[in-house]
Amino acid sequence: MPSLKPLLVVAGIGQGGGTGGATARAFAKEGYSIALLARGADSLKSLEEELKASGADAASFPIPSYEHKSVQSAFEAIRARYPSSEYSLRAALYNAGHGVWKPFLDITPDDVKAVTQTNIEGAFAFSHEVVSEFKKNEIDETNGKRGALIFTGATASIRGNTTTSAFAAGKFALRALSQSLAKEFGKENIHVAHAIIDGGIVTPQGRERFNNPPKYDNEDQRLSPEAIASAYVYLAKQERSAWTWELDLRPAHEKW
Repeated sequence: MPSLKPLLVVAGIGQGGGTGGATARAFAKEGYSIALLARGADSLKSLEEELKASGADAASFPIPSYEHKSVQSAFEAIRARYPSSEYSLRAALYNAGHGVWKPFLDITPDDVKAVTQTNIEGAFAFSHEVVSEFKKNEIDETNGKRGALIFTGATASIRGNTTTSAFAAGKFALRALSQSLAKEFGKENIHVAHAIIDGGIVTPQGRERFNNPPKYDNEDQRLSPEAIASAYVYLAKQERSAWTWELDLRPAHEKW
């Protein structure tokens, strides 16, 4: 019997030029098939076509929101496209997020709802589907795991600030979820990791938001999506005797 092809599911790719897209490209180079899940159908399709042009096996699954039923439906479509008779989900990245940077008294109920749905409800739904699939896998004897589930965190995952009450609340919750899952499922050889991204990431959205600051052209002062993706590949490859739960990534000249 031929071995099953490894599959990566990525949730959250923005415009395709950030961490989610870079991770998809990096794992494709490692021989993974790629399932892309996000709200932006156009960006999803563009990244899917790019990956296919590079020789990768990729498919996109647009969703209207990170509400539980939307995520669940997307995974039903992923299972149909990548049947368990040929593919094995071996890695997953929850990279979705919703940023709100406002003074506390300016935060609206809609802001809270959006943060909660993306950072908490969506993360719970995604994790439920991923862990359920991982539990079906045989242990990979090269690294001792059934699968690796990675969460993209932020500075706000561990430290609130004057305009991050809503954003930090969501990221704190995401970090707590990842830690709880790591404790519960590590004993089943499922590796769960959380990455604190402490600094600005060079993304199309970031350039627009911050009006293309000079530090984006200085490799010592910002994080490249490709460098983050390389760290994620490292996490997925870690052997069972030395797994990382939390990785803290920051540029060389970051002030902390």
